[in-house]
Amino acid sequence: MEGKVTQTGEFWDVVVITAADKKQELAYQQQLSEKLKRKELPLGVHYHVFMDPPGPKIGNGGSTLHVLQCLEEMYGDKWTSLTIILIHSGGYSQRLPHASALGKIFTALPFGDPIYQMLELKLAMYIDFPTHMNPGILITCADDIELYSIGATEVIKFDKPGFTALAHPSDLTIGTTHGVFVLDSSALSEKELEYRSCHHFLHKPNIEKMHQSGAVCIRRNCSQPNSSGEHDDLKMDYEYVYTDSLFYIDHSIAKQLLTFFKQLDTLCCEIDAYGDFLQALGPGATHDYTKITDNVTKEGSQLGEIRQKLFSLLKGTSLNVIVLNNSRFYHIGTTQEYLFHFTSDSKLKLELGLLSKAFSIFPDKAENSDISACIIQSILDSRCVVAPASVIEYSRLGPEVSVGANSIVSGCCISANVDVPPNSFVSSLSIRVNGKVMYVSMVLGVEDNLKKNVKLLSDIHSLQFFGISLLQCLDLWDLRVSDQLFSGDKTSLGLWTARIFPVCSTLSDSVRVSLKMLNAVQNKSAFKLNGWKLLSIEEMLFYKDVEDMLKFRQQIYEEITLQRNKEKSDL
Repeated sequence: MEGKVTQTGEFWDVVVITAADKKQELAYQQQLSEKLKRKELPLGVHYHVFMDPPGPKIGNGGSTLHVLQCLEEMYGDKWTSLTIILIHSGGYSQRLPHASALGKIFTALPFGDPIYQMLELKLAMYIDFPTHMNPGILITCADDIELYSIGATEVIKFDKPGFTALAHPSDLTIGTTHGVFVLDSSALSEKELEYRSCHHFLHKPNIEKMHQSGAVCIRRNCSQPNSSGEHDDLKMDYEYVYTDSLFYIDHSIAKQLLTFFKQLDTLCCEIDAYGDFLQALGPGATHDYTKITDNVTKEGSQLGEIRQKLFSLLKGTSLNVIVLNNSRFYHIGTTQEYLFHFTSDSKLKLELGLLSKAFSIFPDKAENSDISACIIQSILDSRCVVAPASVIEYSRLGPEVSVGANSIVSGCCISANVDVPPNSFVSSLSIRVNGKVMYVSMVLGVEDNLKKNVKLLSDIHSLQFFGISLLQCLDLWDLRVSDQLFSGDKTSLGLWTARIFPVCSTLSDSVRVSLKMLNAVQNKSAFKLNGWKLLSIEEMLFYKDVEDMLKFRQQIYEEITLQRNKEKSDL
């Protein structure tokens, strides 16, 4: 369907992507229009980016309600006759920061020619859904992958009133970080595809709660995979639960939710589309969850009241579950998940056809470079060295560059003699300051926690940069601890808002200088930053120049295309 005009009923009528703010909305629109211009998406479809209203964060639940209002304003009464996919991509991607500037939904994947991004994969994965769906809205996130197998004559239908969710068999530890369905009591047949109803829904329950609620299923005398992944002869009972991924609402529910949203003066708290909508559904739902705030990052004074109202509105609504017994759910929302799934996870590689070298110039004779590294739309010199379990994307690496194991290098141009240490995260951004394009590279440890923050300057010793106290790092960089060291909210101090990244006039200089500050920390040696203009990651995103970043990617794309055409003509 790429580049072809779709027929009515053949594909989504409307594709909606959510954005956190105006900057993100413009970045998404720019990338969408580029894709449409290059005919990388189906045509004849309405693609929209809707940003959350300014003000407090409203979560993906609040964002869903806001999108319903935007659709009604745009399409009038016609919106209730459309099949719509809503992809939540409005976060700042603090756990996968190389996706922060251009968005998780535009994360590059190691396959496709040209490279697929998460958006194309999402649209391809759900390609059969619109033709077997009543008008309504499919709600999904930008950083997960659902793969499944069903019989050749079977189809997944979204044709029942209320809510309909996909369910995947998962072990109990996965259930603790997901939604878990307590299905009705009749025995499961374990066909590949089953339509069930849900008694009630648990949001991120502990294992004891899963057992108490009757969510745990047991597969008797099941052979277990051993440490090498092969099944041995040892038979034992296997406990599992059914966990959530995406869900669908029909238009009667969408209208009820929209009416509810319009009756609120303003929404000042984060609502979770999964926890706060789905927990109200099914005959076994109780209002107990409306008072629990364990899984809430920031409880707003309005939250309890909103939950109570949502519970009253949705109570008694059915939750239909499409059980996919032969399916897997993958999350690619953190640096660790990203590295594992793109380099080490043989299952996903096999199932999705992921490549170690995708649309790249990466000569086979590249010295000591490991096949388990993953290279995406990049140009690497034959003498460059890439260690195992690392991902290089949209980058150009010269002859004297070595990248240590378990590292991420994104959007970089590295020409000088540079060693990127193991477990490093390096991502370059173009920024525009006073009308001039400049460059800044964030350099971190892949396990650094960008979400962690403290309220007082006296507590910043508890923040860590590459496993070392930020206070020690500031000392090595000759930076004073003061309010000026952090951007934004002065009661939320963390690596995200720390002004520690130097602004440079060229892309390659920005990586070289940022790596020097990292080397200073690792070697406990001084590298003065107090002469540089410094930005925080928060500020980088504010000043980002999307056009220049896309131009750099396009240059790499054109050079790879030219080289491949030359190779073909030589043959």
